[in-house]
Amino acid sequence: MSISVQSLLIYHTYPHSDKFFSWEVPNMDANNDKGSSLSSSIVCCQADNCTADLTDAKKYHRRHKVCEFHAKAPVVIVSGIQQRFCQQCSKFHELPEFDDMKRSCRRRLAGHNERRRRTTGEGSS
Repeated sequence: MSISVQSLLIYHTYPHSDKFFSWEVPNMDANNDKGSSLSSSIVCCQADNCTADLTDAKKYHRRHKVCEFHAKAPVVIVSGIQQRFCQQCSKFHELPEFDDMKRSCRRRLAGHNERRRRTTGEGSS
């Protein structure tokens, strides 16, 4: 059985912007017991009030749902909380989880540094 797509569209508008995106909604027939995700995969940045359309962005930014600007920004508001994007985890963390202006959280940096110490320690013996 195939899932047909209705012409019904869901519109999402962004504050202070005349942009909108639409998604097609799959038709869930009574005969069809399988669910389906949205047929169109329009990806937007997770940052609050960000209007960036990631359709043409790099694959990394689409996968992690963060625009290039917010991936590198020192402070980003996500879900009303000040956060920063961690390059190691590829997630947003609250600011206290970072040292100074670093882009990797303390936990991931500790693991990275431990691996580096182990590698250089073995080679110098």
